[in-house]
Amino acid sequence: MHHFGLKKLEGLSKIFRLNLINSVTGYKSAHLIGSVSPSGNQNLAIFSSIVHLGSNPALIGFILRPKTVPRHSHLNMKSTGIFTLNAISKSQIKDAHHTSAKYPDSVSEFDKTDLEPEIKQGWKAPYVRGAKIQIGCSYVNEYLIKENDTVLVVGKIEHLYIEDQLLGEDGWIQLDKGDIVTINGLDGYAIPNLIRRFEYARPKE
Repeated sequence: MHHFGLKKLEGLSKIFRLNLINSVTGYKSAHLIGSVSPSGNQNLAIFSSIVHLGSNPALIGFILRPKTVPRHSHLNMKSTGIFTLNAISKSQIKDAHHTSAKYPDSVSEFDKTDLEPEIKQGWKAPYVRGAKIQIGCSYVNEYLIKENDTVLVVGKIEHLYIEDQLLGEDGWIQLDKGDIVTINGLDGYAIPNLIRRFEYARPKE
């Protein structure tokens, strides 16, 4: 078994360390964040750091990397107060991954891929047409993580669209029925398969 102590970790090449630390924590959710600037420019970017923060109120969070370069999604959602989250399916991974390319804010990733924007119920931030889970969020707050200058952004779920076949009678969503992918590291995509669901765990008598 390989062992990486602190000294060895700090001495690794940048790319090796980047791949190692980004993949060691396992599979992460894969979402496209859709946003729009005050002037109407649409933006789309892939994120693998979306996390559940609470169900009542329904809050999500995601980590924004240090703002050493312009973060168009962040600027847009702070300006307009809204954004969307769109689950990524197997058929979309090539285009979804391309949204990580650095384009100027005047260029929409929708124009550089086969992904198409969709506007619903007057929500100006674009959803991704065909995404089997679409979430409309309002920007709530953000918190600086001073240890590495990243930012935890908090959003509130205001609209939720789920393809019928994914939604169970008890509200549980079975992602593998929609070929919804996860990300391993920065560039590895996979589809987990459901093994089993368990009942709520209670102490043994």
